[in-house]
Amino acid sequence: MKNPISFPKKIIRPIANFLKREEKQLENRKKVLEKEDPFSDPTRLRDNAAVDAEAAEQFGHARIEAMRREIDRRLIDIHKALSRIKIGRYGVCEECGKMIDTERLMVKPDATLCIKCEKKKGK
Repeated sequence: MKNPISFPKKIIRPIANFLKREEKQLENRKKVLEKEDPFSDPTRLRDNAAVDAEAAEQFGHARIEAMRREIDRRLIDIHKALSRIKIGRYGVCEECGKMIDTERLMVKPDATLCIKCEKKKGK
């Protein structure tokens, strides 16, 4: 069943393009982080005698893993928004079924809840 309320394609297309660009940037950022991870350094196993070097590597790895997890969460939100665009449910609140305010979507294009339902969820 098609949703009776939806955004016009001329509004949705730039949003989809923005989300696709952001998706690509995040994928590229993940690749850069992979190279920066001290644990991915092939010389690491041969040269980690100093305790402070090991601690620095552990900290660096933990920092990069946290950034990777955040990127993965963001990518999931983007994929979800792109799927909602594809099926014609973009901009419709998943809880109440009403349109999400356009100002909210401008700030958070992957929003799935209207502000009222988001506030209820936060309580």
